[in-house]
Amino acid sequence: MRQKAIIAGVGMTAFGKHLDRSLASLGQEAIRQALGDAGITLDRIQAVWSGNAGGPVVTGQVCVAGQVVLRQMGFGGIPVINVENACATASTAFQQACSMVSLGVYDVVLAFGMEKLYHPDKERPMAVYAGCVDTERPELLDQYLVGDLSATQVEAAPRDRRSLFMDIYARMARDYMAASGATQRDFALVSAKNSRHGNLNPNAQFRNVLSVEDVLAAKLISPPLTLPMCSPIGDGAAAAVIVSPRLAAELGISDPVHVLSSIVSSGFEVAPGAPGVTVTVSRQAYEEAGIDPRDIDCVELHDATSPAELIYYEALGLCGIGEGPSFLASGATTLGGRVPVNPSGGLVRKGHPIGATGLGQIHELVQQLRGRCGARQIDSAKLAFAENGGGFIGTDAAAIAMTVLSR
Repeated sequence: MRQKAIIAGVGMTAFGKHLDRSLASLGQEAIRQALGDAGITLDRIQAVWSGNAGGPVVTGQVCVAGQVVLRQMGFGGIPVINVENACATASTAFQQACSMVSLGVYDVVLAFGMEKLYHPDKERPMAVYAGCVDTERPELLDQYLVGDLSATQVEAAPRDRRSLFMDIYARMARDYMAASGATQRDFALVSAKNSRHGNLNPNAQFRNVLSVEDVLAAKLISPPLTLPMCSPIGDGAAAAVIVSPRLAAELGISDPVHVLSSIVSSGFEVAPGAPGVTVTVSRQAYEEAGIDPRDIDCVELHDATSPAELIYYEALGLCGIGEGPSFLASGATTLGGRVPVNPSGGLVRKGHPIGATGLGQIHELVQQLRGRCGARQIDSAKLAFAENGGGFIGTDAAAIAMTVLSR
């Protein structure tokens, strides 16, 4: 029987615009925090999983980013595995690291994710997003994106003003509106909720509080999405030290967080009426962890745009199909509700430096389970869930990672 990996320490930079920082310096800041939190030194680490997605395009750093970060810290001589998996990069690094501990290969490992997307040449980050799809068959994606819009609607929101993924999420939002009866105002309610959460998070990229009216009145990006419904580009890093139960006992870790399940999967061709990748993988994660989604106390999910949060409420089994808007309106997913979702502010407020995002979610949930989140602390949180998707092929995510944590 596999042992359950334990998170001994986490670290995270502020997410945001760090034009004056290098990719490596961000990674090092998060690593030092995680090591300090775990109470160990870097020379105890037996293997490292390093995540980065946009660096090769934005900074020119290719192939050996993890080794660069560690060598600048004066450390080497162990396995360093560089991971790239679109927006699920950091959560994939985390899952791989946890798996090696669970299998008994290592007793103490490090997983970190880092990203630099801000650059004076704005075409560079846009090129990162443009490459997170099947670039050999662009005609299939083009038809999907605007196949339900009139020529007038397409002309009203020219594509050169935004990343490709805002169009992808806008189409998903319109499909969801048709299926559920959700409105643009429902999406604005999500943005406003997460702005209140992000206001309480010192690491969040945006901390101003927005009203529903503020969100609705903002610039239209891709119908029905306005600017505050869309996650920004960003720079930042996050890290976790993962240990075996034996080493956790040896170190005397007083507030361990247990990894009950951590799964990475990919999208697939879905038969009509069959569950897609998010539903399928969430069920796998719940089964491996031995839980029911109704047991979960807090969730960090991949709200690359605000409508995605409503869609994922249903896909993750937090509420029934078609119940997303009423579930939100009930207050269940806000701080103080039954299952607060994105207490960090989510991607739309905390930020979305894609190579770091997944471990940013893990950082938030670990701190929630430890009771260290101050004004945004969820009372008596014992069970937490993270969902992190990335890329897009066909009509669904290309990569997806889900994690169940407990204290």
